[in-house]
Formats: sequence, structure tokens, C-alpha cells
Amino acid sequence: MNSIRIANGQGFWGDNVDAPSKLIHYGDIDYLTLDYLAEVTMSIMQRQKIKNPEEGGYATDFVKLIDSCIDEILSNKIKIIANAGGVNPHACKKALLEIANKKKLTLKVAIIKGDDIYNDIDTFIDNGEKFSNLYTGESVSLIREHITSANVYIDSFSAAEALAQGADIVLCGRISDPGLVVAPCIYEFGWSKSDFNKLASATVAGHIVECGAQCTGGNFSKWMDVQNLENIGYPIASVNEDGTFQISKPDNTGGLINRFTVSEQILYELGDPKCYISPDVCVDFTSFKLEEVSDNVVGVKGVKGYAPTDTYKVSFSYFNGYKASGQLTVSAPNALQKAKKSAEIIWKNLEALNLKYDKTCTEFLGLSSCHQSLVIMPDYINEIVLRLGVKSNAYKDVLRFTKELAPLITSGPPGITGFSEGRPKVKEVVAYWPSLINKNRITTKVEI
Repeated sequence: MNSIRIANGQGFWGDNVDAPSKLIHYGDIDYLTLDYLAEVTMSIMQRQKIKNPEEGGYATDFVKLIDSCIDEILSNKIKIIANAGGVNPHACKKALLEIANKKKLTLKVAIIKGDDIYNDIDTFIDNGEKFSNLYTGESVSLIREHITSANVYIDSFSAAEALAQGADIVLCGRISDPGLVVAPCIYEFGWSKSDFNKLASATVAGHIVECGAQCTGGNFSKWMDVQNLENIGYPIASVNEDGTFQISKPDNTGGLINRFTVSEQILYELGDPKCYISPDVCVDFTSFKLEEVSDNVVGVKGVKGYAPTDTYKVSFSYFNGYKASGQLTVSAPNALQKAKKSAEIIWKNLEALNLKYDKTCTEFLGLSSCHQSLVIMPDYINEIVLRLGVKSNAYKDVLRFTKELAPLITSGPPGITGFSEGRPKVKEVVAYWPSLINKNRITTKVEI
């Protein structure tokens, strides 16, 4: 039976920079996928593009990776599928081709277009799209003037077409996360849009590997059983033509793959387990079985899929005010009492100035700030990191907050330190607005 080996070397922009090259060197792979995008990442890239249209708006780490590995990628005929293009795929493609030209190599780079609808929002609204918030039902008019990016989670068939046209690298925008794995399966095995079970199986494979090492022992509840985390192996999905697949990692790497590590990743961002919605297919996550085939190899079979919905998900990001947070370290004796008093001083000072914030936050790091009353509180604690934060639409109010922490070092309780980095910085708040759009409104195409 025909099969292909698809590795994923990035779970997000900022993941282990060495993981992709290790998979290229040691993974014996046919395809390498790289997932750089999270919901808010597109907005960050949009701001970068505005500041620098020639070089901003895409994952620059990806260009550095290709620069370091292009010879091996081409000689081993490894195909790359990545959503690194962000909101400026043409600039990313240009940077990649410059690398190839300098090395006198031939590189075919395809761009998948159609996911970025930022410039067409008003046209879609005029033609009947509501873009109501998927969770609250609120009207998009509440945020329309503040939208900073708008991207559709497109299906996998355009990326498959790019491979059919001979692309060495496929630059996607906001393709679905599992779609990075689904696309090469469509191309290699000739699956059609009605092969629901096979598409569903590849979607599960993509879902398992999409977060990188999170399925190979990273972020695992039984972390103490995982060996050699400092050299954790990133995942490889070996997908068969019938849709069955196995999850493994390169030999001689750390980490752990078993039914439990894979199961925990399967539950990640799952929603309705009987109807996991992707652009290509709806998947029944209760339909399949996991089998430990051998050490660090888990097989998956029996995945059932159904016809996809008639809508795509749209990810909007929008400007939602300003925020700032800062922290101080408070030492013993009576660290908690001193931290509480310090927070009280700051909030009273701001109240006296008649400053009002949409949100405030007071945290005592080291005293169960993550789990609070769910865990046993200590009777005594030697030091606390006091973290305070505010959010407001008024920049000047947030800026004033940033000036209140440092004075406590000399005017508050004794034993306060940890202010060597200076005043907190005021940052813009980027918020997320999920919505839907009818599929017949979106046209994707391959540019190669």
C-alpha cells in the first residue's frame, strides 16, 4: 500500500527553531509542514506589513530555515507546506527565491490566495454576510472600524493543486491547521472531495501533529515518565492510501509516543467530539481506535467522516484598547501581607486620581495564582511576585498606571525588589472575533 511520511516541525510562531532542521536531517520524510499561525498572529503580521510592506507580514523564521536547509530539502525532494506567508505571501516568496538565486538553485514556490478578505469586508457585508460573532451573536458593526485582519480558514484542495503543479514549497495563508497534512494526502492519493472517511482520517492525523511536540511527550500530564525532553522528537504521520496512519518520531530522540500522549493531543481544541468541523470534512472523533504498534509508534484506524458544512470559519482581529502589566518581588518576612498592602496602595492612588479601568488584575505569583482555591494554600510563604495589570480604551490612564509601581520600592513596605527592567510598557490590545462566511463567496487560487 502506498504511504507518505509527513512531519510537522512547528506548532506556533516561536516554537523550537531547531526542530524543522532535525526532521529534515533525520526524519526520512516526504513532506514537512510548519504551522506558524495562531488567531492573533495575523493581526501582528498585518501591523508588520503596514510598517514594512516589502519585508513585513510573514514568518521570518521560515526564511531563515529554508536558507539553512535548502540544499538538503531539494536533494532529498522534501516538499514543504507552511502557512508562513501570513498576510504578505508575495514578500515571503520573494525572500525565498532570493535565497535560491544566490545559491544558483531552482526553487518553485506556490502561493495560495483567497484567505485574506481584509480589503473585501465591506463588499461582503453589502452582499449579505452578517459576520456575527460565532459565540455571542453580536453584530460585527460593534468592531467594524477597529478590525485589523480578516482571514478565512480555507480548505486543503488548493494546496494539493499547488503540489500537482510541481511546487517545492507551498506558502499558505490561513489554511486550517490539519489541512497542512490533508493537502499532500489529496495530491499523493488522488482523493476527491467526497472521500469523507479518508479526508477525516488525514484531518485527525493533522490534528494530532499540528502542535508539534505536544503529541510526543511535551505538555503531557505524566511528564515525569518522559525521557530526554531536552532532545524531544517532533512528530511524523505516516499516512496510507486508505487513510489509516501511524504517529512516530525520529529515532534516537527524546519524548514519548503512546496512547496517552496522543489521546491528550486529540482532546486539544476538540469541541463536539462527534462533529469536529474542518473546511474539508466533519469528523467523528468517537469513531476511531488507537493502537500501540511498537515503542513510540501509535496507529490510528477506523476514522469516520461526513460532508463538510457550507460555511468557512473567519478569524477577525481588532483593536480593543490598551493594557499594561508590571510586577514586583516581595520578600519575607510577611511577604503575602506586604504584597497585599502594596497592591492596596497602588489601587488607592489610582482611585484618588479618579482613573477608571475596564479591567484590573491583581495576582500573587507563588501563591496559587494559576489554580487558586483548587489546591492547598501554604501556611507561610517566603516571597511573592506581585503582578498588577489594567486595561482601558484611554491610553493616558494606562500610561499613568505604569508610573505607580516603582515608587513602592522606597515608599511601600520593606523588602521589595525586582524592578530592574523599568516601567511597564503600554501595549495595544488585540481581540479575537470568530465568525462564518458562505463558502460560495470565497475563491482560492494557486500562484506559482
